Amino acid sequence: MPDLVFGLDTFGDVPVDDSGAPVSHARAIRQVVEEAVLADGIGVDVVALGEHHRPEYSISTPETVLAGIATRTERIRLSSGVTVLSSDDPVRVFQRFATVDALSGGRAEVILGRGSFTESFPLFGYDLADYDTLFEEKIQLFARLLEEQPVTWKGTVRAPLESAEVFPPTESGHLTTWVGVGGSPQSVIRTAHYGLPLMLAVIGGSPERFAAYIDLYRRAAEQFGTTAHPVGMHSPGFLADTDEEARALHWPSYRVIRDRIGALRGWPPVRREEYDAEIERGSLYVGSPQTVARKIAGAVRALGVGRFDLIYTAGTQPISARLRAVELYGTKVMPLVRDMLAG
Repeated sequence: MPDLVFGLDTFGDVPVDDSGAPVSHARAIRQVVEEAVLADGIGVDVVALGEHHRPEYSISTPETVLAGIATRTERIRLSSGVTVLSSDDPVRVFQRFATVDALSGGRAEVILGRGSFTESFPLFGYDLADYDTLFEEKIQLFARLLEEQPVTWKGTVRAPLESAEVFPPTESGHLTTWVGVGGSPQSVIRTAHYGLPLMLAVIGGSPERFAAYIDLYRRAAEQFGTTAHPVGMHSPGFLADTDEEARALHWPSYRVIRDRIGALRGWPPVRREEYDAEIERGSLYVGSPQTVARKIAGAVRALGVGRFDLIYTAGTQPISARLRAVELYGTKVMPLVRDMLAG
């Protein structure tokens, strides 16, 4: 198996300071930058920032924060996780990430998604009735933009382009672009059709249930004559020095955010038994470095993925605990996983 790529993902959850007081959204954004600087220094491969438009999260424009991180880091790759392409303009998305690519010396990448949260659609004037059409047409255009040649394109959701040149181009002529998929076979097939890497959002249940999607991606790419890239996965969790400490820090804020979102989607309140079962047998990577590393290695073996991203924040963990989680991931978990996979 090629070297596994390790990432850290966050939506910029608004934390509390070490006295327990909530911080401002502005400070939460600056805190994400500090965590990314730490991750860069200890060898984490990628930091991915997700786009949200809710009060719990501070990051609505990942590429803006990534640009700030670019100026303070040396090697870490800078990704969105995800950019909601359906409610954005493909040309502007390309331009913004090409700009981050320039600032970072070629370290930018974008993960495109349809959006499991829908706040951005009314906010930017889009009709949810057009949910599927918006993404289908916009990813078609984005794939053309990735060729970095004059584009002629016509659709129904934005103005047509006629031999349009888009600036700035990337220095390398290539902007790494993934598609984030939560479990739709149609989305997997679409990703293979465009020859783009697949990032699976494995956020609940046994990771093994996603093996069929990876197989579908590879078979579809073969039929389309495109490239089946190494697949990535991202899953939520939290790290502390012991299993008990990790659960004590993670469960209270996880429960609040899970029930707040669940109320909007018709889910019943989460029970502690469900939470513990998800850690033991599902897709919550919560615990000590040894526990989390063992779980990551098991998922990587089961699915054969080439990249694992940990969503390392969930609600209002204290700032010091978040920094410790990043430190443990880079200095303890990553070496342990590599040893386990090599053994």
